Amino acid sequence: QKDFDPVQGTDYEGGFVRDASRFRNWITPDGSAGPSGEGGFKAEAGRYHLYVALICPWACRTLMVRKLKGLEDVISVTVLDPVLTEKVWRFGGQSDSLPGTEVDPLFASEYLYEIYLQAKADYTGQITVPVLWDKQRNTIVNNESSEIIRMLNDGLGELAQHDNNLYPTEFQQEIDSVNDRLYDHFNNGVYRAGFATTQSAYETAAGEVVDSLDYLEQRLEGQNYLVGNRLTEADIRAFVTLIRFDLAYYSLFKINIRQVRDYPNLRAYMQRIYRFDGIDETVNADHSKAGYYSIKALNPTGIVPVGPNTFW
Repeated sequence: QKDFDPVQGTDYEGGFVRDASRFRNWITPDGSAGPSGEGGFKAEAGRYHLYVALICPWACRTLMVRKLKGLEDVISVTVLDPVLTEKVWRFGGQSDSLPGTEVDPLFASEYLYEIYLQAKADYTGQITVPVLWDKQRNTIVNNESSEIIRMLNDGLGELAQHDNNLYPTEFQQEIDSVNDRLYDHFNNGVYRAGFATTQSAYETAAGEVVDSLDYLEQRLEGQNYLVGNRLTEADIRAFVTLIRFDLAYYSLFKINIRQVRDYPNLRAYMQRIYRFDGIDETVNADHSKAGYYSIKALNPTGIVPVGPNTFW
C-alpha cells in the first residue's frame, strides 16, 4: 500500500527501530509447539522452503546453518534479487536480474509480498527475509532468523547429516551473553547508524559499532572462536555482519572509523569461518553491493561503486 521505506520506525532521539517479526512458529522433530506459535510443523524432508537474499545478513545466517548441518537435501532454497524495489524484494528471472537469482518455484510470484499474502491474506507490515515456508500447510512457519537458525540446529533431528551442535547446552548462557552484547550494538547497530535520522542517534550507534569491533578483536585474542574455542551460533551471528562491513557498512553506512581489515584477529577469524565447507556459497559480494547501493535513502544516485569486491 506504500513504497518501501528502510526506516521501519524511530525512537524519540531519531534512532532506527526495527519492526518485530510476525510469524513465530517452530519446526520440531515431533511437530509439537516450540517456544512460540502453534504446533503442527513436524520435521520432514522436502516439506519446507527458505526464501533468502544474499545481500541480507539475517537471511544468510540461516543459509550458513543449513550448510553446516547438512540440510541442503532437506530444505530447499530460493534466492531473491538483491536490488530493493518500491515493492521491496523481487524474485529473479527478469531481464535485469542479477546472476544467481531465481524465480519463485512454488507460486510463480513476482514479489515476496505475494508470499506473505499467501500465508495471511490481510497481512500488513514489513516484508523481510528470510522466510521459512511450509509447503504442506501453505503458510509461513517463521520469518525471524534468530529462531530459524535455532530450529535448523536441532529442530530437524536425524534429518541433519551433521551432528555438530551450534548451541551446546554447556555454552548456552555464554553464547546468549555474546549474542545480547552484539545484537543491538553491532548486528543491528550498523543499521541504527546507517538509518539514523538525527546526528546524535548516528554518533551513538556508530560509536557502539566500533566499540563492538574492539570487543570482538579482544575476545579473539588467543582463541579461534568466540565461545568455548569452537564454532557456535555466536560466530555465525558475528560473521554475517563482519563479512559485509568493509564492503558496505564502512562506506555507505558511514561507519568509516576503522575497517575489519585493520584488526588482525578479526581478519583471520573471518577467513577461518569462510573456509568452512560451503560457507563461501552463502556470501556474494556482487549481490551485497548491488543491494545496499540500491537503497535510495542511503544512495540517492543509485550508482554502485566500481572496484574489486574483496572482503579482506
